[in-house]
Amino acid sequence: MDETDRCIINRLQGGFPLVESPFLEVAAEFGMAEANLIRRIAALRASGVLSRFGPMYDAKALGGAFTLCAMSVPCERFDEVTELVNARDEVAHNYERDHELNMWFVLATETPEQIPQTIEAIEADTGLQVLDLPKLDEYFLELRLVA
Repeated sequence: MDETDRCIINRLQGGFPLVESPFLEVAAEFGMAEANLIRRIAALRASGVLSRFGPMYDAKALGGAFTLCAMSVPCERFDEVTELVNARDEVAHNYERDHELNMWFVLATETPEQIPQTIEAIEADTGLQVLDLPKLDEYFLELRLVA
């Protein structure tokens, strides 16, 4: 990752323009062509430097729901279960923790009723119990990571 990529990552963590050609507008800030900016972002995603590029939506404000889930996954099945869980569109992100509950992920659904349905489906797919940890309070942190 070069210095331009670092600047692009730092720039795209907030204030992405809501205009007809947002990549064109951001590219102009860096004095580069729109296609070059898009190519750089695609390369960062392909290399794994960026795991995700896209908007974050408040599912609840849109009539949906989200919840934090945890599972205790046998080490020898971790990759298999990760693949099954991540195959679901409702899984926003998934990560491993050094704990008895070693897999944590967020579900975001279009309706509140889909949360228990999705959990049941994951339990059926994996044969493992999912612990549902619904949000009690909300805090806005606006996390940004300097590249």
